[in-house]
Amino acid sequence: MKDFLRKLELPAFIKDSRLTASVLVILGLSLLGSIIAMIMNPLLGLALVLIFLLTVAIAIYGTYVLAGNANNFAVNLSYRIKRSEQEAMIKMPLGILLYDKDHQIQWVNPYLQLYLKDSDLVGHTIESIDPELNRLLNEALEAKTAENHVVNWDGHQFEMVVQDNLGVIYLLDITRYAKIEDKYKAEQLAIGQIFIDNYDELSEAMHDQELTSMGSYVQNTLSEYAKKFNAYLKRIDEDHFLLLIHMHDLINMEKDKFSVLDKVRQETSRNNTPLTLSIGIAFGSDSITEVADQAQSNLDLALGRGGDQVVLRQPGKDARFYGGKSNPMEKRTRVRARMVSQAISELFKDADRVFVVGHTRPDMDSVGSGIGVVKLARLHGVKANFVLDTDKTNYDVSRLVSRLQEQKEDNDLFVDSKVALDEVTDRSMLVMVDHSKYSITYSKELYDRLKNRIIVIDHHRRGEEFPENPMLTYVEPYASSACELVTEMIEYQQPAGGKRVLTDLEATAMLAGIVVDSKEFSLRTGTRTFDAASYLRSIGADSSVVTELLKEDIGSFLERTHLVATLKMVKPGMAVLAGPDNKIIDPIVTAQAADTALDLENVGASFAITRRTKDTIGISARSMGKINVQIIMEKLGGGGHLSNAATQIKGVTVDEAREQLLNAIDEYVEESK
Repeated sequence: MKDFLRKLELPAFIKDSRLTASVLVILGLSLLGSIIAMIMNPLLGLALVLIFLLTVAIAIYGTYVLAGNANNFAVNLSYRIKRSEQEAMIKMPLGILLYDKDHQIQWVNPYLQLYLKDSDLVGHTIESIDPELNRLLNEALEAKTAENHVVNWDGHQFEMVVQDNLGVIYLLDITRYAKIEDKYKAEQLAIGQIFIDNYDELSEAMHDQELTSMGSYVQNTLSEYAKKFNAYLKRIDEDHFLLLIHMHDLINMEKDKFSVLDKVRQETSRNNTPLTLSIGIAFGSDSITEVADQAQSNLDLALGRGGDQVVLRQPGKDARFYGGKSNPMEKRTRVRARMVSQAISELFKDADRVFVVGHTRPDMDSVGSGIGVVKLARLHGVKANFVLDTDKTNYDVSRLVSRLQEQKEDNDLFVDSKVALDEVTDRSMLVMVDHSKYSITYSKELYDRLKNRIIVIDHHRRGEEFPENPMLTYVEPYASSACELVTEMIEYQQPAGGKRVLTDLEATAMLAGIVVDSKEFSLRTGTRTFDAASYLRSIGADSSVVTELLKEDIGSFLERTHLVATLKMVKPGMAVLAGPDNKIIDPIVTAQAADTALDLENVGASFAITRRTKDTIGISARSMGKINVQIIMEKLGGGGHLSNAATQIKGVTVDEAREQLLNAIDEYVEESK
């Protein structure tokens, strides 16, 4: 009996103490009833005792049967679970490979065997069976993470998990789901805004028939181009088009480098009606509104950079630029200059103080235009100063400052940046002249303090690094200089009582700024450049004083000459100058050396590389106009103008910077093809 009970394995629910107690109570009551019945009636009691014993026997037998059935069920269930696990490991669409420390295959499930296509795998190394799988394994091990890696192998996409401590690789085929994801991404909608840059200017001088012909040409050309890439094009204004395109078609359009820009520019130029296009395209957001707003922002950026280009960007990402190969076309109307002049006057009236800043190491254009803005603000009774440390300036600016101080007509024209920070208020205003990149502004602290009350006046092409919410923007890349823009604004001011806005020396400073940035009226010079210079001459600017201010000192002349002597032609029409790595050279000298190189025969673009600080290399780039040095400098993190650009590179030597420059030039040449 004891052996029987020992062998009998009762299910857990029968061993429950509450069930056992209930059974014992029932049995006890039954036995008690039988005893009472036997006392009252022996025959009836005997019958009840027999029934009680029979009940106990049946209960014991039932418990045994139930225990046996429960154990059989558990064993059967356990067997089925284990078999299912084994079947799943062998047959489910999950590749499993076991390997040892030498990367020899120990076991492969049948599913993965289909991909490896080799019946004799065990004992061979993974590399000998499939080098590509071995490469993916090594990359996963180098990553030192158990996270899933999406890999391409054998024409399929897999989620790959490697557990090196167990020596196992799991490969889940997700090709179907990857195709669905790719299809979703490929069919995302991109929105483009297309604008004809100089439609208004050309239409003013055209007859109705010529205007209709030009409009039809642009419409047909853009329609054919859109049809080629399965895009939807809708003309929403005389000079404005809407473009809708799927991402996979936009990728093909991007590979084409948006050739429609060159086609329109070249064909219209042959007909003496040169048109250029500006295009802003956005994509990559689930919100159509956000994509549309970004497309408009991209178009504004393209126009701010001078037009004739495409700006491609998704919200929150860096922009990609295409085109921008031509010089920005000069506007034939002064309406915008007059409107900006009036608008800036109204803004000045609402400020209690105006601070004007140029870029770091300000040149004559930066200082001259800054002086013009200061005088413009003071014309409206607002206290204004140009932020400049007069003890730390270039030789030409230093001469100008000395002459202004000698005249003693305006002793508070300049103010130190520390003083400006002490005197700034919430109603003060900051005007950035001759630059729009806040990283190169003269006083970053002042910019941060007034970044919501900023006016930008610049003649360089607008880049991505731009103040977020300027109160007024006057960026005209067609202009020769910031001094030209400020001069036009001054022309539209009407001082009361015949009061002069500028003194003779201040007008001379602004003329010097135009002379410097236009390379003595040889580069980026339009009719309005000469108009501005003529106006400055009429109010007292002296060209002989300009010559005196811009005279080069002997030391910088010799330094520039030595730099020019390093000139080497790296491509047809492209020259590179490189200074010594252990000597810091003034950026003004570097820029002058690049300018001087342009005077040499067969040099269409020049790049001067010098050390600026202990950890910074500077590159000044100049061009005669056929080579877009701005695009080349942007590849190195800089920017500027089509024919005048620069960049700074940290943590490299002159030779390393030269190598980076040559790579950027190679990319530019390849893209130009």
